[in-house]
Amino acid sequence: MMQPTRVAFPDGALTGDGEVLLLDAEQSIVVVDATPFHPVDHTWPDQPGDSGLIRVADAAVTVSEAVMAAVSEDGVLAVGAEIPVKRGAPGWTWLVGHRMEGELPERLVAGASVTLEVDAERRHALSRGHTACHLASLALDAALADLWRKEIGTDPLGNPDFEGRANQSSRIDVDVSVDEYRLGKSLRKAGFDSEGFAGSLAARESRINELLAGWVASGGASRIDVDGPSIVDRRRWRCVLPEGDVGFLCGGTHVRSLAEFASITVSLELSDPQLLVMTTTALAAD
Repeated sequence: MMQPTRVAFPDGALTGDGEVLLLDAEQSIVVVDATPFHPVDHTWPDQPGDSGLIRVADAAVTVSEAVMAAVSEDGVLAVGAEIPVKRGAPGWTWLVGHRMEGELPERLVAGASVTLEVDAERRHALSRGHTACHLASLALDAALADLWRKEIGTDPLGNPDFEGRANQSSRIDVDVSVDEYRLGKSLRKAGFDSEGFAGSLAARESRINELLAGWVASGGASRIDVDGPSIVDRRRWRCVLPEGDVGFLCGGTHVRSLAEFASITVSLELSDPQLLVMTTTALAAD
């Protein structure tokens, strides 16, 4: 049975060599035994998959996006949202698929040796966007901590976990992320003062940006810890902040140091009283 794809993106790898395991021309998907490409997670597609090139002999083909894939013990390949099972389901192997663009080289066949090259500039910008997204969520929790009237679960910094309670979507792009939070009846029943929040929106935004400026200035280390080398092994983002080390489960890519940022800023929008939109913008250091 095929083994799960080995991945090198948690270490920041941008290039690698591998052997083609299968090629699905109909879906334009190539699977290699090992890859530096980070795939978009079909169950929580916050960070887009990497793009880049696969080289075989003297030819190259464009990878438009890396995606999650799975193959059954009968050899059926399912890609992205078409995967019919959850991770860990018996009889299925989890893989990274490389969605190809344009005509495929004749020598790109099962068993071929290839070199994989990730678009480095885009990867770095997505990594900044993802790290900034996590930091913004922690700063948001801290800035809203006094608005809770009841005890709820806490985030890695020990603040009430507004992010975990209210976040309904997160989208990361090049040096930016957009998060949406539902401020409905269930959140009010959990003890959140929605009216107090709406009346102090500007002050909350200012506090978040103050925290983020301090964290960026600290230049703390950021990394990904892994349980193993395959795409199915758990990965955790870790970061050193002045308040202490933080971290939580995360399948994306991240910067190596907060010194890679010139700034991280957020804007809060509450045009719908039941929907908070937080836009986080990262600016790379020179």
